[in-house]
Amino acid sequence: MDSVPRLTGVFTLLLSGLWHLGSSATNYNCDDPLASLLSPMAFSSSSDLTGTHSPAQLNRRVGTGGWSPADSNAQQWLQMDLGNRVEITAVATQGRYGSSDWVTSYSLMFSDTGRNWKQYKQEDSIWTFAGNMNADSVMHHKLLHSVRARFVRFVPLEWNPSGKIGMRVEVYGCSYKSDVADFDGRSSLLYRFNQKLMSTLKDVISLKFKSMQGDGVLFHGEGQRGDHITLELQKGRLALHLNLDDSKPRLSSSPPSVTLGSLLDDQQWHSVLIERVGKQVNFSVDKHTQHFRTKGEADALDIDYELSFGGIPVPGKPGTFLKKNFHGCIENLYYNGVNIIDLAKRRKHQIYTVGNVTFSCSEPQIVPITFVNSSSSYLLLPGTPQIDGLSVSFQFRTWNKDGLLLSTELSEGSGTLLLSLEGGTVRLVIQKMTERTAEILTGSSLNDGLWHSVSINARRDRITLSLDNDAASPAQDTTRVQIYSGNSYYFGGCPDNLTDSQCLNPIKAFQGCMRLIFIDNQPKDLISVQQGSLGNFSDLHIDLCSIKDRCLPNYCEHGGFCSQSWTTFYCNCSNTGYTGATCHNSLYEQSCEVYRHQGNTAGFFYIDSDGSGPLGPLQVYCNITEDKIWTSVQHNNTELTHVRGANPEKPYTMALDYGGSMEQLEAMIDSSEHCEQEVAYHCRRSRLLNTPDGTPFTWWIGRSNEKHPYWGGAPPGVQQCECGLDESCLDVRHFCNCDADKDEWTNDTGFLSFKDHLPVTQIVITDTNRSNSEAAWRIGPLRCYGDRHFWNAVSFYTEASYLHFPTFHAEFSADISFFFKTTALSGVFLENLGIKDFIRLEISSPSEITFAIDVGNGPVELIVHSPSLLNDNQWHYIRAERNLKETSLQVDSLPRMTRETSEEGHFRLQLNSQLFVGGTSSRQKGFLGCIRSLHLNGQKLDLEERAKVTSGVRPGCPGHCSTYGSICHNGGKCVEKYSGYFCDCTNSPYEGPFCKKEVSAVFEAGTSVTYMFQEPYPVTKNISLSSSAIYADAAPSKENIAFSFVTAQAPSLLLYINSSQDYLAVLLCKNGSLQVRYQLSKEETQVFNIDAENFANRRMHHLKINREGRELAIQVDHQLRLSYNFSSEVEFRAIRSLTLGKVREHLGLDSEIAKANTLGFVGCLSSVQYNQVAPLKAALRHATIAPVTVQGTLMESSCGSMVDVDVNTVTTVHSSSDPFGKTDEREPLTNAVRSDSAVIGGVIAVVIFIIFSIIGIMTRFLYQHKQSHRTNQMKEKEYPENLDSSFRNDIDLQNTVSECKREYFI
Repeated sequence: MDSVPRLTGVFTLLLSGLWHLGSSATNYNCDDPLASLLSPMAFSSSSDLTGTHSPAQLNRRVGTGGWSPADSNAQQWLQMDLGNRVEITAVATQGRYGSSDWVTSYSLMFSDTGRNWKQYKQEDSIWTFAGNMNADSVMHHKLLHSVRARFVRFVPLEWNPSGKIGMRVEVYGCSYKSDVADFDGRSSLLYRFNQKLMSTLKDVISLKFKSMQGDGVLFHGEGQRGDHITLELQKGRLALHLNLDDSKPRLSSSPPSVTLGSLLDDQQWHSVLIERVGKQVNFSVDKHTQHFRTKGEADALDIDYELSFGGIPVPGKPGTFLKKNFHGCIENLYYNGVNIIDLAKRRKHQIYTVGNVTFSCSEPQIVPITFVNSSSSYLLLPGTPQIDGLSVSFQFRTWNKDGLLLSTELSEGSGTLLLSLEGGTVRLVIQKMTERTAEILTGSSLNDGLWHSVSINARRDRITLSLDNDAASPAQDTTRVQIYSGNSYYFGGCPDNLTDSQCLNPIKAFQGCMRLIFIDNQPKDLISVQQGSLGNFSDLHIDLCSIKDRCLPNYCEHGGFCSQSWTTFYCNCSNTGYTGATCHNSLYEQSCEVYRHQGNTAGFFYIDSDGSGPLGPLQVYCNITEDKIWTSVQHNNTELTHVRGANPEKPYTMALDYGGSMEQLEAMIDSSEHCEQEVAYHCRRSRLLNTPDGTPFTWWIGRSNEKHPYWGGAPPGVQQCECGLDESCLDVRHFCNCDADKDEWTNDTGFLSFKDHLPVTQIVITDTNRSNSEAAWRIGPLRCYGDRHFWNAVSFYTEASYLHFPTFHAEFSADISFFFKTTALSGVFLENLGIKDFIRLEISSPSEITFAIDVGNGPVELIVHSPSLLNDNQWHYIRAERNLKETSLQVDSLPRMTRETSEEGHFRLQLNSQLFVGGTSSRQKGFLGCIRSLHLNGQKLDLEERAKVTSGVRPGCPGHCSTYGSICHNGGKCVEKYSGYFCDCTNSPYEGPFCKKEVSAVFEAGTSVTYMFQEPYPVTKNISLSSSAIYADAAPSKENIAFSFVTAQAPSLLLYINSSQDYLAVLLCKNGSLQVRYQLSKEETQVFNIDAENFANRRMHHLKINREGRELAIQVDHQLRLSYNFSSEVEFRAIRSLTLGKVREHLGLDSEIAKANTLGFVGCLSSVQYNQVAPLKAALRHATIAPVTVQGTLMESSCGSMVDVDVNTVTTVHSSSDPFGKTDEREPLTNAVRSDSAVIGGVIAVVIFIIFSIIGIMTRFLYQHKQSHRTNQMKEKEYPENLDSSFRNDIDLQNTVSECKREYFI
C-alpha cells in the first residue's frame, strides 16, 4: 500500500471550510435590505383590504400605508417573492401607517417555490416573534440561524385588540449562490480518480439535498479489498456505511455504521457533513451530530477508480444500478475540497454522467396539508355523485395509531363508506342500514411517520383497497351490491353540525399530513380550498406538512426507547435501571448507606453513585454491620492463583474485571470515606519489589493505568511492604518478606488504601522462572465504607447567609433532592436565575413547599400542602424535577404533585447566575435551619466544605436521632454521630444494625445458662454503666420478661428466676401446656396455665410476662392470655439469678419444677430479655466479662430456621461474613501452595480426624449410659423410660392427663 499514492488529507483540512462558503452566511455584511426595491407584484396575501396587492415595505406611507387583510383572523398571511434564493438573516416589522392596525406577534414561513412551506423554528419549536406596540416603531429581529429561500411569508398570530391586522415588513440578507444538480432517479455522476486507487487518511464530504423520496443512494465508493463508503436515504433517514477493514462484508450484507436524521423526504433542504480522521468520524445531518469510531485495524479508506453520486452503477451494464437511485436535488457537493457539481457543469474529464443530470432543481408542484386538531380538523371536498362505482386515492403520514381518514355518504342508499386508521392498520368499512357491514383490513404499523398511499376503487360490484400499491383482497360482501359515489368527501374528521349519515366518525379525527388527493381520478386543487373557492375545511395548515419527529433527538435518557404520537413522545424505560417520564430517575439508591438508612440489612444491591447522571447502576454487596456499612465489589479472579515461569521478557499479567466501568468504580470510591483492597503475595524464591533499591519484579496497575511499585500496608511513593514500615521483615536488609528470596514459603500481605489509585486493575509478576521459584497471589474485593454525601449537612443561622455554587446546567432535565429541618416560618432553599428563566425551591409557610420554574413560557408553580407542620425541627425530604414531559414535586411520602409540560414554546432551561443555596441573590427570604444531602441531577454538592469558608453557615447539623430514632428496635438506643447515627443494642436481646437480628441458641439436655445479678458488665464504650444496672439488694418494681422458643420436648423448664426463697418459673407441662409459676413470700405457689395449644410442637412461640407493681399480664404469640393482680400482702424480693434451661442447684425446687428440670430445656431459645438484661446474648457475646455461667453445650443458631424441623438433628451452619464464599483473606497460606507437603498434610489430617471421631463416639456412649442410670433412679413413674426418644417423636396427647395442680385455666 505504501507504493500507492496516498492523500494524507492535509489539503482537506484547508478546504473543508468550503462547505461553509457554499452553505452558510460567511459574508459578515449579509444584512442588506431585500424588500425595499421589490415591485408591488412581488407582494401577495391571503386577502387585502383594498382588493388589490398592497406594497408593504418598511416605512411606506403612500397608498394604504401597508397591508391589512379583508378580515382579521388566524388564516391571514402576507408574503413576498424575493426573485431568487437569497440568504435571509433578519426581519423587521411595523404597523400600517396612520392607523391603529398592527401585529403584536407573528411567525415566519419560507419556501423556494411558493409551495410546500417550511415554518421557522428555534429550539425545535415553531418560533413566535414579538411584534409591534404601535403603528410606527420598527421591531427588528436577527434570526438565530440564517435561512436560504426565495419566498417569505409573515403569518400574524395576535394583533392590536382595538384595531386590525396591519403590517409593513422588511427582510435583510444577501445574495446566495450555489451549484445544484437534479437527479431523476435513473442518473448519477461518477467522479473518476487520476490514479487507480485513492487512499485517504482523512476525508471531508459535504452536501445539501432535497427529495420527496424516502429511499435512494446519495454517494458510494468501494475498493476491491472490501473498503467502502456509502450514504443513502432509508425510509427518510440517512444511513452511512463506512468500512475500513478488508475483512468486513460488502455493502449489500452489512448494517449501516450509523443512522441519523428523520423525515428527510419532505422536499426541504437538508445539510450533510462527514468528517473522518482515521477511524474517528463525525456525521452531521442538519443540526444533529453523531460521533463514532469505525471498526477494524486500518486508518486509511481505499477507494478504487471512482466515486458515484446519485446511485451505484453496475459496471458493464449501462443504465443499471445496484440499489435504488436518489431522486431529487443535490447542492454544493464537495468531496475533499473538490466541487463535484462545478466540474460536471464545466464538463471536466474527471466527471462522467450516467443518465440525465440537469443543473437546476425541478420542483414538483405538490401541495401537502396538515390536520392539526384531533377533534375539529377536517377537509371537505366535492365529488361527482351517482357515478356507478367510486375512486379515491391519497397519501398520508402520521404518528398516531388511530384517526379517521375518509368518510362519505354514498348515493342511491348505498350506505356510508368509512376509511380509518385503527391501531396502525387501515380499515375500510361499508356501513348499510339493512345489511351487515363489509370490511377490509390491510397494513400494520402505518403510524411510522412515512408517506403511505391509499387507493379505493369500486367497479362492477367489486371494491378494492390498495395500500402502498399492493392491493388487498376484495371484500366478498360487496360482490352483489352496487356502490354509487357520493357528493361530499370528508377527510380527516367531521364537522360538528353534521349527522352520522352525512359524516360518520367512530374514532378521533386524524392528525397528520395528506397530499395528492384524487377523487374520481381527478386531482384536487388544495390551493383553491385555501382561497375558499373549493370545498371547506377547519383547523388545517394548507401547503405545509408540519410533521415533527419528537424522538429526534431522543430525550429518553439512559437508553430508554422513544415512541411518539402527533403531539407528544413516550419513553419505555424497561431494562434500563431508570424510571420516570423520560427515564431520568434511577431505580437504585446512591450508596449502601442509603439502603441501610431505609432499614435494609446485608445483601446484594445495585447502587447508582451519580443518581440520574450518565453512569449506570453497579451491583455491589452491602455488608451492613453495627459500626460500619461496607460496600464490596468483587472482580473476576478471587482465588489464590499460582504463577511459574514468568520473567521480565515474558511477564505474567492478569487483568481484573469488576463488572462495571472504571467511571462507575471511581464514582463509588470518590463518594466513600475510606476504601481498601487486600493484596497477598505468597512466595518461594520469588522476589516482590526487589527492595531496597532494585527495579520491582512485581507491580500493579491502578485506575489511571499507572504502574504502582508499592504493596499493601505501605503508602504511595514508598517502594515497601507493610513489614518494611514496622521493621518486621524476615531480612532487615529488605523491605518485603519475599525480597529476602528464601527457599521457604513466606508472604507479604496488606491493604492498599490510597483511594486515588484504587481499584487494582492489573497485576504483573516477573520473577518465577528460576529453579524452585514459585509464587501465588490473591487480590481481594474492593471494599469501601462511609458515604461522604448522605450526611453532608450545613446549618444556616442568619437569614442573610447563603452558599453559592456554579450555575446549575440542566437544559432538558433537572432534578433536585435534599433533606431539611427548620423551625422558621419560611425561607428559600435554593435559587438559580437566568436572563428570563429561573428555578426556585422554598418553604413558603410552615406547611407548604413551593417549587417555581420558568423556561421562558411564564412561571410554573407547584405547591405541596402538608397536613402536619414542616417546621417541627425534624428531617424532611424534598425532591423536585422538571423534564420535557412534566414538572413534579415530592415532599416526604405525601402525594406527588405533577403538572404536564407544554409541548410547544420554549423548553430549554437556560440559567447563567450562580446557584444560591439557603438564600437568594437579593439576600432576602433566607433560610434558617439545616440542609443535608443536596443532589442536583445526580451531582453531589459538598455543602460542608463550602460552609467552612462562609460566614453565617456552619458545617454539620446535629439531631438525627430525633427523626430517625425509631429505626432502632427492640429496646435499642439511637446514638448520635457527626455523620449520622447508630443503634446501640447493649440493653436489647437483639443485635445487628437496627437491633432486629435475633440472638438465639440451641440447648441440649442438661444445658444451663445462669446469669447472676450484680453490677453490670462493660460491653460498650462511652455509655453509662448504671443505665443497665440491676443490684442484688434492690427489689424490682416491675418485671419485663420476653423470649421466644422452639421445642418438641415436654415437660421442660425454660426459665427459672431465683429470688432468695422466692422464684419465678416458666415451664412446659407434659401435655405441652405453658405454665408460669410464682412463689412469693412463703405463700401458696401461684400457678398460671395456658393450654391454648400444645406448645411443644416444633413451632416458634413468643412469650411476654409484664408485671407493673402488683399487676401481671402474660402474652403468648402476641395475644393477651392472662391478667392477674397480686394481693397487697405479697412482697417482691430482689433477684439473685436467672437460669435458662436446666437448674443445677436442686435445693428448693418444688416437685413440678423438678420434673421439668430433669433435662431442663431441649430446643432453641431466642432473644431472651429480663428488664434491661439480655442473659442469652451475654452468654454468647460477652461470656468472659458478663456475670454469666454456661454449663453443657450451647450452640448459637437461628430459631426461625428450625421451625417444623427435628430440633435434635439441626446442625448450625456458620456462614462467613465474606459474601463471596471465600476463606479468611488473612489466613496464612498452607496446603494451597505447599505442593510438596500436600500429601503428608492430608495423611496427618485423616489420622487426627479418626482419633477425634473415636473419642466422640466413646464420649457419647458414656454420656448416654450415665443419663440412663440417673433416669432409672428417679422415683417419678410418670416420665417415660427414654426421654431422648420421646423428644424426637411427636407427643401423643390423646391419653395424657393434666398433672398440674391448683392452676388458673385460661
